[in-house]
Amino acid sequence: MTTSSTPGLARFNTLPAGEAAAALHEVCASTAWGDRLLAHRPYPGTEALFSASDAATAELSAVDLAEAMAGHPQIGRPAPGDPVSAREQRGMAGASDELRAEMLALNLAYQERFGHVFLICATGATGEQMRDAVKARIGNAPEREREIVRTELGKINRIRLTRLVQDP
Repeated sequence: MTTSSTPGLARFNTLPAGEAAAALHEVCASTAWGDRLLAHRPYPGTEALFSASDAATAELSAVDLAEAMAGHPQIGRPAPGDPVSAREQRGMAGASDELRAEMLALNLAYQERFGHVFLICATGATGEQMRDAVKARIGNAPEREREIVRTELGKINRIRLTRLVQDP
């Protein structure tokens, strides 16, 4: 995406605050993140929006990060009726029953260890890649894992913001 403004970004910039807040909540469930992005409107271009998103993600407290993660379903279990999570987790759509069962067990073990869902930018990843990622990350120290989660959240937010400002 270039630094120029798009019709979708122009629309976002001019939405009433409540509608813009709702659109941002669809991107990221953290109220603090959404408030920070709202505070910087209007954005001159998409790169400015992405930079604001990255800065807001970096500034999330532990409570804000937990709120953001609570908006994400487990890998392999997209929220019913949620086309966004289904699209993002497409790599699990054709997974075998064995891989689905393994992911469920890994998700539960991860959640027990860290107290939150396993968060990964699943867009474009296969089920096997997601499984391998949770296996690789489950042994991380909590502080290290929190920073990885923050990075993954930032990637997800950028993808979702791109859709927000591209959609007519």
